Amino acid sequence: MDKTTETFARYVTSLRYEDLSPTAIHEARRHLIDSLGCALGGYRSEPAVIARRVAPIASGAPSARLLGEGRQTTPEAAAFANAAMIRFLDANDTYVARGSGHPSDMLGAILAVAESARASGKDLLRAIVAGYEIFGALADQVSLRDAGWDQGVFVAPASAAGAGLLLGLSAQQMAEALAIAVTANVATRQTRAGELSMWKGCATAAATKAGLFAAQLAQAGMTGPTAAFEGRHGVWEQVTGPFQLGPLGGRGTSFAIERTNFKFFAAEYHAQAPLAMALAVRPKIRVDAIDAIDVQIYAMAHSEIGSEPAKWDPQTRETADHSLPYMLAVALVDGRITPASFERTRYLDPALRPLMNRIRVTANPEFTRRFPMELVSEITVVTRDGQRLVERADFPKGHTRNPMSDADIGTKFRDLSSDVLAPTQVATALEMLWSLEKADRLEPMLECFSAP
Repeated sequence: MDKTTETFARYVTSLRYEDLSPTAIHEARRHLIDSLGCALGGYRSEPAVIARRVAPIASGAPSARLLGEGRQTTPEAAAFANAAMIRFLDANDTYVARGSGHPSDMLGAILAVAESARASGKDLLRAIVAGYEIFGALADQVSLRDAGWDQGVFVAPASAAGAGLLLGLSAQQMAEALAIAVTANVATRQTRAGELSMWKGCATAAATKAGLFAAQLAQAGMTGPTAAFEGRHGVWEQVTGPFQLGPLGGRGTSFAIERTNFKFFAAEYHAQAPLAMALAVRPKIRVDAIDAIDVQIYAMAHSEIGSEPAKWDPQTRETADHSLPYMLAVALVDGRITPASFERTRYLDPALRPLMNRIRVTANPEFTRRFPMELVSEITVVTRDGQRLVERADFPKGHTRNPMSDADIGTKFRDLSSDVLAPTQVATALEMLWSLEKADRLEPMLECFSAP
């Protein structure tokens, strides 16, 4: 195997629970709670319903459950369906470095394998930290979006790492799993360009399912490409260009999960600060008196949510949650941004278009230069009578430099899960998740995630 594959494989298979810092363990709990809340919030979405519809009924072991429904299916089908639920609201965590993406998308696979392998709470936490570490190590070095590739290139090997650890793969088997996962799952970024479809929230669900399957194949003896990253026609040559891995987490180096950000609002990550600023401005003005809104933001955010014509007239839910003009307009008019803000009747409302058309989004060169170390955004609202209000933020709520508290994470979980679970289930699930490392098996916790 090439050096990159071997480095990852040896790291993951040698990682012990005792190697994890208390902060990493706590963050793994927090990110799992946040992601499970997001999954329940996306339970009734059309992509999730479709994913559950095509999931077969499991007739034997190994099997894993569909969150919310509680039905047993194959681990691969559970990985896809549960990851699609986690991703739907666009409320789950985000890693921002040279590259970026949503590492919690892989939890669909890790949870499925943890259940089918009868893992303990400590096993699950270790697998989560390991998977996030592979994702972060790649994202720290590679900007996929600049070359038109999608984040599945990060998610598939990260999922293989977490799943493979739970399956007990040897270092050689782990290398085979990683090589298969990264070679077979190079996804184009058409997923997130222009008018967006349901696949926007399912692309990484497919990658997490593929990573799990790669680990299963390697466990059964399948071999993978011998130079998946560095060889001829490999990832370096075809996708990323050469890169040098930085130090991996442990022994005084922080873990990637400690650098992964939460979302305070159920909206695209780079909209978090502008939305907070818009809501801060709202009590100071009448919305019908706004003449213009100027948004200054870094280039990546501009490209993602404020540069394409489709973002000023969203026709799908997925486009709306990636449209900064829409999100700002609906937040200003309604005084909040919630999952209900992205219902079809709301994003198609013609009454919002005049305000959206008064919003200009510009990439600020200085803000771009400071990204990703700082996520600077600025909003200037000008009223018809000449009033001018300016708000600026360097880090949105939920960023590691402006963190959400444990209480915030718990509140978000309760808010997103309350339409699916009974209050007693919510309370019991939270109690078990906050002390997950004490669990010898996961079934009692997972049983809380079946709708009454």
